[in-house]
Amino acid sequence: MLTGWEFSRADEGIWRPAIVPGTVHTDLMALKLIPDPFVGTNEKAVQWVDKKDWIYRKKWKLKKQDLNFDVVELEFKGLDTYADVYLNNHLILQSANMFVSQIVNVKEWLVAGDNELRILFKSPIKTDMPKFLQDSIIYPAGNDASDIPLSIYARKAPYHYGWDWGPRLVTSGIWRPVYLHSWNRAIIRDVYWQQLKLDSVEAVMQADVTVEAAQAGEYTLQLQEKNVTGKMPELAKQTVSLQAGMNVIKIPFGIKKPVLWWPAGMGNQFRYELQANVLSGKKAIATQKNRVGLRTIEVVNKPDSLGESFYVKVNGRPVFMKGANYIPQDNFLPRVTAARQEKLFQDMVESNFNMVRVWGGGIYEDDIFYNLADEKGILVWQDFMFACTLYPADPAFLENVKQEAADNIKRLRNHPAMALWCGNNEVAVAIKNWGWQSGYAYTNKQWESLLKGYDQLFKEVLPQQVAAYQPGAFYFHSSPISNWGKPDDFTKGDNHYWGVWHGMEWFEAFNTHIPRFMSEYGFQSFPSMESIRTFATKDDYDIFSNVMQAHQKSPAKGNTAIKTYMLHYYREPKDFPSFVYLSQVLQAEGMKMAIEAHRRAMPYCMGTLYWQLNDCWPGASWSGRDYDGRWKALQYYVKNAFKPRLVSSTIENGQLATYIVTDEYQGTAALQLTAVDLNGKVIWREELSDIKLQQNTSVKVHSVDTAAILKGKNPATVIFYAQLRIDNKDMERNIFYFVAAKEMNLEVPHLDIATSKVANDRGVVYIRLKTDKLARNIYLSLDNAQATEHFEENYFDLLPGETRTIRLQTRQLPEIIQQALKVTTLESSYKH
Repeated sequence: MLTGWEFSRADEGIWRPAIVPGTVHTDLMALKLIPDPFVGTNEKAVQWVDKKDWIYRKKWKLKKQDLNFDVVELEFKGLDTYADVYLNNHLILQSANMFVSQIVNVKEWLVAGDNELRILFKSPIKTDMPKFLQDSIIYPAGNDASDIPLSIYARKAPYHYGWDWGPRLVTSGIWRPVYLHSWNRAIIRDVYWQQLKLDSVEAVMQADVTVEAAQAGEYTLQLQEKNVTGKMPELAKQTVSLQAGMNVIKIPFGIKKPVLWWPAGMGNQFRYELQANVLSGKKAIATQKNRVGLRTIEVVNKPDSLGESFYVKVNGRPVFMKGANYIPQDNFLPRVTAARQEKLFQDMVESNFNMVRVWGGGIYEDDIFYNLADEKGILVWQDFMFACTLYPADPAFLENVKQEAADNIKRLRNHPAMALWCGNNEVAVAIKNWGWQSGYAYTNKQWESLLKGYDQLFKEVLPQQVAAYQPGAFYFHSSPISNWGKPDDFTKGDNHYWGVWHGMEWFEAFNTHIPRFMSEYGFQSFPSMESIRTFATKDDYDIFSNVMQAHQKSPAKGNTAIKTYMLHYYREPKDFPSFVYLSQVLQAEGMKMAIEAHRRAMPYCMGTLYWQLNDCWPGASWSGRDYDGRWKALQYYVKNAFKPRLVSSTIENGQLATYIVTDEYQGTAALQLTAVDLNGKVIWREELSDIKLQQNTSVKVHSVDTAAILKGKNPATVIFYAQLRIDNKDMERNIFYFVAAKEMNLEVPHLDIATSKVANDRGVVYIRLKTDKLARNIYLSLDNAQATEHFEENYFDLLPGETRTIRLQTRQLPEIIQQALKVTTLESSYKH
């Protein structure tokens, strides 16, 4: 990888040190030439950066022998976005797509001695403004935070231009590495390990090997598999005549008694280590290795007796999808380290995910993301990078997209975790329901032209590229398939239900608005006080302060909506930290209601992907993990709601119904149903035994009239809980409250807390809590907590007299934790 870069503003000519991969903004920040745009209201102060052109350069020496190769090439993994590349003053490349990698044979321009690589990054704003001025329309890019929406012209991460959860920071720079490679005779550019047929006897395979030859001639192509002993037995061999230039050779082979790859919770994530070699005689002159999982994935989206199905079958088995929508982890993408990617996937696994949706307003993620998805068994729903607007459809734009699609499909198609491709986010539903034609005053002719462009891009170009480069993969042109306004919308395909939040419907609507597959829904909360302190001071601790408003990118609803919902379900918080805490509890409880409703409705509903998993900067948003990776209350609730076994109670027509939902487990269980008063006195109890649990089922196991449980008592004084028992051990439990939290007259509980350590459990402190009264939403936090310190459980309820021990990942001693530990409960957060 080339290092030792400098950068300069094109109109200034002052050269300064740069970090590559990187961005102009992060280089300017490192030199203290701009303030951190994530702090305070600084975002506004750096908007000039994207109006300037910037130059990056790298100088290095070569020896004469460095040039004694057939090919010496530069590989640019990612240039953001409009880039003219010069090598020793020769223009060698003009790039106009952030999402494609580029390779240029540069041998003819390199010299022994001093060499200089220079890249001019043209302002995306200045580059695209003439296109806007030429067009006779404004595109409906509502999330573009500029007065003149230019994001639609650039094949660049749309969220860089602003979104309703992130800032407008339009970056430029070398955002992925640059490599200098040398090779002789031939190189393997790509291997598509195509699975043609799979059963328990054999995997019938074909390797499509793309070889670039510098010299035409006779070669041997060899396929190998690394076995458990580390040896490399041969799978197939073929003599080939290569022409100078690009060659694609298809080699059939088979794997006997294949071991299957399974998503998380269904089995192991086994992958074969396969290798392709180009041999000259017996010597390998080019090699490519891949880890390949064998599995079948089918997305079933077709009419049925209930409407139109949408579900995923893996290895012939229908699977309920549990996961979230993912956005990029930073506005400055090169800051996303391997460690951050690994932590993200650890959190997904801990939260019992089996799918993540890579949403269409961000990026096609780095290779490590998809490698981790394979390793952890997290299926990937992959959007193409289009969201919430219409796009140009001129030949140059469509050709640019064709290259982008080909590049990324080829890069990602060998990953067993890749489940499906989707053309865009919400554009089709917007065309029908968002009033674009009248809102933007398009003439009928303009509107017809825009719709024709939509069809060209999403119904022709993209599906053709998927069919060409990953035949058999599922593609659909837009998510969601159905809108959320009418009852029959919830019978067809996938749905983005925003009646809660955007429609200001109460959380109870989640119990009735259940689609076949819920691919977006959500509710906002604030990040933790630890994260808020990174961008705000105590003077800013008001939800309507300038700084809090600057970090709330959904101003039309935003903080007012959070407060409105909060006062509907909870009492008024006593101060700003209590508001922050209550916002997270509010979000978590509402989303719990949704997730449980979706899972209870299986197999009518076969997936729930909430909005959103993560953040790209610190601020209020719909995320379960904040920008620093800290878990909000939502993430803890998701972890429980996504468990392989779920016990869930709900009111149905005056009856309290209790369901058991199971993913994989089969066997017998007992269920203890109990109602107690606020002092813990039992007022009703029933036990069910020999309940037969079947995998992939949701079964109503009990129903009782609420009056029989309450026995005339005020429902605000009754706690109901369902406890699952397997082999006489307490397993999953779920507590149900009959009224909104604000109606319950809770007393402040006395919590007895002790910390300890276990000798063989390094990096963990145990925290034992005991309460005398009902303690709702116990939130444990630490003074000066590190983002790596993670409570195993949090925001949980303890019943009167109950004791619970939880684990805390930390390097600190128990006595230090005891002193630093802060405890918040629902009652202690209220104003009195």
